[in-house]
Amino acid sequence: MQQKLTETIHTTAHVTEIQTYGTVATRPIALDHRVRLASANGLNQILADTMTLRDLYKKHHWQVSGPTFYQLHLLFDKHFGEQAELVDALAERVQMLGGVSIAMAPDVAEVTRIARPPRGTEDVTVQLFRLMQAHELIIAETRELAHIAASGGDDGTNDLLVSDVLRLNEFQVWFINEQLAGTGIAVDSQPAV
Repeated sequence: MQQKLTETIHTTAHVTEIQTYGTVATRPIALDHRVRLASANGLNQILADTMTLRDLYKKHHWQVSGPTFYQLHLLFDKHFGEQAELVDALAERVQMLGGVSIAMAPDVAEVTRIARPPRGTEDVTVQLFRLMQAHELIIAETRELAHIAASGGDDGTNDLLVSDVLRLNEFQVWFINEQLAGTGIAVDSQPAV
């Protein structure tokens, strides 16, 4: 039975798509199609980058070492959980707008603007700077899309972006930045990662 189901899925997978990624279906939410499409596309970019940041936090949670291991191990896991909640909220907003949320790791890897880290373990300082760079990218694209959504009358997307995405990312940057306080390393002189 299981083999038959697997064969059926593999042979019919190409015909089961009911909505193409990058499109929006009609939704009776009093928003113009073009506004919903722009918001859904922008949200998918932020979603892909947020999924990447979430996974970067988990990578660093597992691979952190040194004298600050315990506190960073816990901090990275806390931030991972908070980013995971954002992922769900972003994906659901795309769906509410009639779009198709990006979901699978290979698709996210193709779309994300966050640079892929090496597979191996990095120095704690590099981990922290890498996280701050990812946050800054998400913050910049969130501000831009929030303005676009507001100008198009998409208050739901604007609220999600400002109240949840922007505030959480700014809050997490504060915590990451404070880990570097007193190290003599200027935040403006981030190493190339």
